[in-house]
Amino acid sequence: MNNILEIRNLHQYFERGTVNENHVLRGIDLALNDGDFVTVIGGNGAGKSTLLNSIAGTLPIREGEIFLNGQNITQQKVQQRAKNISRVFQDPKMGTAVRLTVEENLALALKRGEKRGLSAGVKAKNKDFFKTQLATLGLGLEERLAAEIGLLSGGQRQAITLLMATLVKPQLILLDEHTAALDPKTSAVVMNLTEKLINEHHLTAFMVTHNMEDAIRYGNRLIMLHQGKIAVDVAGEAKAKLTVPDLLELFQKNSGNELADDKLLLG
Repeated sequence: MNNILEIRNLHQYFERGTVNENHVLRGIDLALNDGDFVTVIGGNGAGKSTLLNSIAGTLPIREGEIFLNGQNITQQKVQQRAKNISRVFQDPKMGTAVRLTVEENLALALKRGEKRGLSAGVKAKNKDFFKTQLATLGLGLEERLAAEIGLLSGGQRQAITLLMATLVKPQLILLDEHTAALDPKTSAVVMNLTEKLINEHHLTAFMVTHNMEDAIRYGNRLIMLHQGKIAVDVAGEAKAKLTVPDLLELFQKNSGNELADDKLLLG
């Protein structure tokens, strides 16, 4: 099976060489296959965000390597990786240009990976396409193409950000606790949309979450980090049958520790 993402012996340090040195990632080895939907969970300081930022390119890598679809991207900048890696942030405001309209934001997303000129931002031929794509979200947003996106709710903006991240199929989509800022009802809607888009477009997805229930419910593979290492990696049928008690038992067995972060138990 084709590896879309491969991480080899990745270490990350903060304030290395000082008395405050923090060895955050400790030799991560990880491979994601084409079509994998991996959920990533762990307590505070486990290394979830550091791992995601290393993949995205926002953190430089000095020890270890990262390959995307066979290409070594270890030294690539964020802008270079953005052609093939899309990202949905925790804050709904970060994935869109607030003063632009819905259709203008979609037009920008449609040009991901292309050189941009000074032509009209929204071409007439694209409006029907945008309407059709927005209609698939089931939120009535196809009637709000001309609305300034900053006036929409957080849930509506996250739904549009998800759509923007998939308009041009990426090799990998990074979901950075993208429902953490939403209320439970809206979070459930956005997670259902996430699963729908990933399945329909056969995307390879890497989702960091603070929610253990979501980590278990969604995706075909679950990874739990602890002190910068992979403590649990469960996939396939074992993942489909996984329960919260099962996960806690696996974590304790593999790490020798009990889970101390109560936030992970909140649904």
